[in-house]
Amino acid sequence: MTPETAEILAFETLGWLAGEPEELQKFLNVSGLDAAALRDAAGSPEMSVAILDYLLAHEELLLRFCEAAEAKPRDLHLARHVLGGI
Repeated sequence: MTPETAEILAFETLGWLAGEPEELQKFLNVSGLDAAALRDAAGSPEMSVAILDYLLAHEELLLRFCEAAEAKPRDLHLARHVLGGI
């Protein structure tokens, strides 16, 4: 997976999460961010990794995203590795 592909997938996860208001609020609560801080950080490598980490830590949410995006959980793991290393 290329860095560009990983970034696109991270943007897709953020966009999907934004369409799930309850789940987005849970992410904000866990991360300590507010909506303004999320908007400001969107697209940064740190935020991309944080969003991917959040989905990867919540299997049900991960599977819902994968179904909606026609992606595989492995894709998110690869994107996480490419963007932030392990």
